[in-house]
Amino acid sequence: MIHECTITVAPGEEFDTALIKQKAAAALSCTPGGINHIIINKKSLDARHGRIKIHLRLTVYIHEEPPNTNGVSALRTFGPVSSEHPAVLIVGCGPAGLFAALQLLENGIKPVIVERGKRTQERKRDIAAIGRGGEVPQDSNYCFGEGGAGTFSDGKLYSRSNKRGNIRRVLETLCLFGADESILVDAHPHIGSDRLPAIIGAMTDTIRELGGEVHFETLCTGFIVENGKLSGLRTNTGELFGEAVILAAGHSAPEIYRLLADVAPDALETKPFAVGVRIEHPRTVIDAIQYHGRFKQSLPAARYQLTAQIEGRGVYSFCMCPGGVIVPSASAPGEVVVNGMSAAGRNSRWSNAAIVVEVRPEDIPGNGELSALAFREAIEKTAYRETAVGAAVNAAPAQRLTDFLKSRLSAGLPPSSYTPGLVSSRLDAWLPLFIARRLQLAFPEFEKKMHGFICPDALLIAPETRTSTPVRIKRNPETFESTVLSGLFPAGEGSGYAGGIVSSALDGENTAAALIKRLSA
Repeated sequence: MIHECTITVAPGEEFDTALIKQKAAAALSCTPGGINHIIINKKSLDARHGRIKIHLRLTVYIHEEPPNTNGVSALRTFGPVSSEHPAVLIVGCGPAGLFAALQLLENGIKPVIVERGKRTQERKRDIAAIGRGGEVPQDSNYCFGEGGAGTFSDGKLYSRSNKRGNIRRVLETLCLFGADESILVDAHPHIGSDRLPAIIGAMTDTIRELGGEVHFETLCTGFIVENGKLSGLRTNTGELFGEAVILAAGHSAPEIYRLLADVAPDALETKPFAVGVRIEHPRTVIDAIQYHGRFKQSLPAARYQLTAQIEGRGVYSFCMCPGGVIVPSASAPGEVVVNGMSAAGRNSRWSNAAIVVEVRPEDIPGNGELSALAFREAIEKTAYRETAVGAAVNAAPAQRLTDFLKSRLSAGLPPSSYTPGLVSSRLDAWLPLFIARRLQLAFPEFEKKMHGFICPDALLIAPETRTSTPVRIKRNPETFESTVLSGLFPAGEGSGYAGGIVSSALDGENTAAALIKRLSA
């Protein structure tokens, strides 16, 4: 017989196989000797109510042999490409683009990816230079390059996108290309920015080996429309043609929206997004709060999730990076953008998270499909002006949380993980008033949930503007094709249909599947 159950153990006991078998036997009212095999399906840490415990969800085989599996139950079969099918062009080599390409290869269709950035090894050198205060290369940075924005921004895989498709299939695919199989079990799976580049590189290599094409340092400069149908792309290296275009350019490529507006302005619409700050604490502060002062060396860096409704808008934490660092995430000179990331070990001295305010179309001055994009860019350029005089390149404006709440300039700033440097700034004075005010009202609410969250060493660094795109490319919900431009299949975060690695990967797969269905009709 096969049964499922959930047991609870203390930290460190999740590796004690004999204890797990005993607890499973007790939960299922059987003897430990009758259990042939146990599979741990999910592991989650629970630090509520002052007691730290770990919940394990198990599949238990009683008097029955388990299946012969290595933990990845549905290995995929890709390519090679068939000459019977025309090529499909894909703009962007992030999760949506890569998983769309793999979906095409499963059906023998040739994907041709164009990516403005570089491969991860070259991109690493450019990112290291940015961290040392070098100028931001417009096509090789934290946002652009092989793997997209997620490659060097943590590799968090937690998603609530169950309705989009099979999340485990995405995780298993990542394992197929080298991810640790612990991501199949952890409640909040995480690869780490130090490990994800090699996995992304293996995916790219496979796409090429099976007959697909990946063109790096190839910037889309225009759309070729013939007889009302999108038939190809103009790039800095020449023209490319295909049966259709999957547009998966990511959330930091404003040029794409402008190019599309030139040929099909009705294809775009403003959508809700979020703007705010990164908050950074010493890791010991967050660990002490979340573990109720019972921190042990065996426990991972503590996570948190916060939300409040302030004056009709959501204010919430996003992309929480326990044991992580804050990084410069601008994609062009003359702007400041910050983001968070952490390595696989999550062992830095700090923990950080975005704290952002919901922004709706009616909150934005002006009108038109690109007004929200202009609003976002104005904030990023204002932040740059706050640091432009006498500061290092890529320095970011910052303010102690206690001073932000009192609307005063910080006389000094605490140590930070942000390596390019910080400039003391009145964030409360230059962030849009409706955002700054709601942040000031939300932090006391967060303090009620996490006593000690407001402290002298809590540091705000701004701005956090790219939690999602402010523009959506309209598409048919069933065919995934643009409602305005035939042959265009918008996908992923940049098109307004995802928010993170897993949801972007699922959306890329779903978009490719819809396109395959049309090509097969």
